[in-house]
Amino acid sequence: MCLPADALKSKGVSNFKRLKAVFAAGLVCLAAAVAVPAMAAPSGDVVRVRMGGSGSTTRIVIELDKSAAGKVVSTSADQTRHVLALGDVSMDAPMSGAGQGIIKDWALENDMGSARLKLNFRTGARIYKRFLLPPADGISVYRYVIDVVPGDTPMNTAPKATPVVTATVAQATPVAPAKRKKVIVIDAGHGGKDPGARGSKSWEKDINLAAAKALRDRLEKTGRYKVIMTRDTDSFVDLPARVRIARGADADLFISLHSDSGGDGTARGASIYTLSDSGSERIAKKALVKGDWSLNDMPNDAIVSRILVDLTQRATKNRSATFAQLVMDNIGETTPLLKTSLRQAGFVVLLAPDVPAVLLEMGFVNNAKDEAMLTDSRSRDAMMGQVAKAIDKYFENDVRYASLAGFR
Repeated sequence: MCLPADALKSKGVSNFKRLKAVFAAGLVCLAAAVAVPAMAAPSGDVVRVRMGGSGSTTRIVIELDKSAAGKVVSTSADQTRHVLALGDVSMDAPMSGAGQGIIKDWALENDMGSARLKLNFRTGARIYKRFLLPPADGISVYRYVIDVVPGDTPMNTAPKATPVVTATVAQATPVAPAKRKKVIVIDAGHGGKDPGARGSKSWEKDINLAAAKALRDRLEKTGRYKVIMTRDTDSFVDLPARVRIARGADADLFISLHSDSGGDGTARGASIYTLSDSGSERIAKKALVKGDWSLNDMPNDAIVSRILVDLTQRATKNRSATFAQLVMDNIGETTPLLKTSLRQAGFVVLLAPDVPAVLLEMGFVNNAKDEAMLTDSRSRDAMMGQVAKAIDKYFENDVRYASLAGFR
């Protein structure tokens, strides 16, 4: 079993009322969108470029295969054009297209190790906001968002939200996007000096590792996944390091395997945990500062940053809950389940704000029947086979989660 993240608790309360007021007042331009065919051909790190808006606000969205930091390299005094550099972004061929609303036309090309975006305006204009959205809500790409407003718009006045309804056509030879294997991080709970719960004949750390290896073997045989183990020997890995492994691998899914213990030994059955609301609030505060749980390239605007963290967390929790349900639906065919099998907690290994994660308690090691099942290789393999099926279904369905359509 796993211990809660008591050491990572932080003070403060939810800021949702403040965020609702921000949305209502329109202080942040979160534009809605209508889904459109991908007309822009990919070029290197750039997946496509989209644009929409009117004469009061125009938004351009650059979809990327990687995180990127942007920097305006033109002078703010020039209101006829702006140039923005996206660091460490490379392209196979330049892209360009006609503009919309305030933007007359645009071009994106390689320049000294970065991609340089050139925006020509129809009239005097300037960049009002720009920020990076990480992958979330079923969207696999990063989105660098730039809002352009007329040059005489006051800095403290947010532009009216406008829908992004068109995709621009890039002048580049179409290139089929590379198909990336889904990255699955399997965490065998406990290990080394931390043996976990004790059964009559076994230690939890050994059961967890055997199950993790069985799941790894199942997934690798499919050829569809890249599997990373937080440990593959009887070694100790501290809890924050397990989170760092998942985030450093840009994991698509994190599953922590444990064996429960408690009571008088009569309780039996599997259960699964996703992150609780209290855990979400703690990690939201940590994601706003640099550290193991921080999000990359957060905007300087504190309110926008908090909104982006909330959006990312909401998407991650939705994905985690969907996967948890799939796991229970599948292993319930062969494995006893606790009456309340879907649970929430603030376990440390669930705290990554941008990696869907679950903690699976496979059974009670201090229950004779569960221990016999968990230590039997055939029963254990059968359970992990069902978990592998749940993983297949999770990705095959390509589930789309509730989100702000403007960032599709």
